[in-house]
Amino acid sequence: MTLVATPQTMHFAEALPLQSGASIRAYDLSYETYGELNADKSNAVLICHALNASHHVAGVYCDDSGAVIAKSEGWWDTMIGPGKPVDTDRFFVIGVNNLGSCFGSTGPMQRHPDTNEIYGADFPVVTVQDWVAAQARLLDALGIRQLAAVMGGSLGGMQALAWTLQYPERMRHAVVVASAPNLTAENIAFNEVARRAIVTDPDFHGGHFYRHGVLPKRGLRIARMIGHITYLSDDVMNEKFGRQLRDAVIDSASASGYKYSTQDVEFQIESYLRYQGDKFAEYFDANTYLLITRALDYFDPASAFGGDLSLALAQAKAKFLLVSFTTDWRFSPARSREIVKALLDNQRDVSYAEIDAPHGHDAFLLDDARYMGVVRSYFQSKVAS
Repeated sequence: MTLVATPQTMHFAEALPLQSGASIRAYDLSYETYGELNADKSNAVLICHALNASHHVAGVYCDDSGAVIAKSEGWWDTMIGPGKPVDTDRFFVIGVNNLGSCFGSTGPMQRHPDTNEIYGADFPVVTVQDWVAAQARLLDALGIRQLAAVMGGSLGGMQALAWTLQYPERMRHAVVVASAPNLTAENIAFNEVARRAIVTDPDFHGGHFYRHGVLPKRGLRIARMIGHITYLSDDVMNEKFGRQLRDAVIDSASASGYKYSTQDVEFQIESYLRYQGDKFAEYFDANTYLLITRALDYFDPASAFGGDLSLALAQAKAKFLLVSFTTDWRFSPARSREIVKALLDNQRDVSYAEIDAPHGHDAFLLDDARYMGVVRSYFQSKVAS
């Protein structure tokens, strides 16, 4: 059965106070729902997205004739849908696009309600906690008082963790995949290098590039290339690309001898990274990239408790499933185990799976049978019970 997705938008006139002390009003949130909400509204599952994803979590889009649009699958379609681990025949699944994103919710590409100027660099700083507060407002409007589960991978997992602390009574389960209680210094460093690539692009114009009719695509390309390296494992890169030269380089070398160059794209991995960077620069907003990576950097619930994660998670009441992947060096299993230990310190109900998968951080998006089995079992045996 093909799951057809229908984007929706909800407008909020009332101002949302932000952690920075600023606020935002007259904003929109884009979202999608899958499955049916049951009579007592107890089967809702909120899916939180990572950096460059959106509310389009599952299913496909169709054109006006009803034909499926090619390559329109949701970013977690392997996980969510009829008969899938998060079964939309049993659960009412909600995907929400975060404030500050560039996929429909109000962000830097939209106009300020007071000035009618594009926000650009003037869009307020947002945090993981702000996103959770906005999601809670949307659930209020949908009449959902308590969620069966909140689930997310990577940055989405941080949101699921924040939900357990901000609204402990409003959820029964938290599913945190390939995530961490905060970023390491190395992770913050990667984010900063990517941000510098964007802000030093001559077309950035202090974040107000729309006024100049240009886009900082060069910076975005480099930012994406840096990020993409960290999402893959060394094993995957070696298996897919190794030290292979591009076919055109091999042909040239065969004809006239190898020519060393500092300019050409010669290795397959170079070609792949440039392709990913070019594609990303065509659809993602530079200010959104800056906002979301900063939200990643700022997230640290233990900071208000002297760095003691166990004290921070004492507020949580949900039952937990945590999943990590052995080759994920950006959000390593050790970081998930920190969360597990802190929850066990508080005698919380915790299930933990460490999946031996070769795909690096991107493993949380892929159709690994062991991973899918763990999530399916948890939703069937615990969330649905």
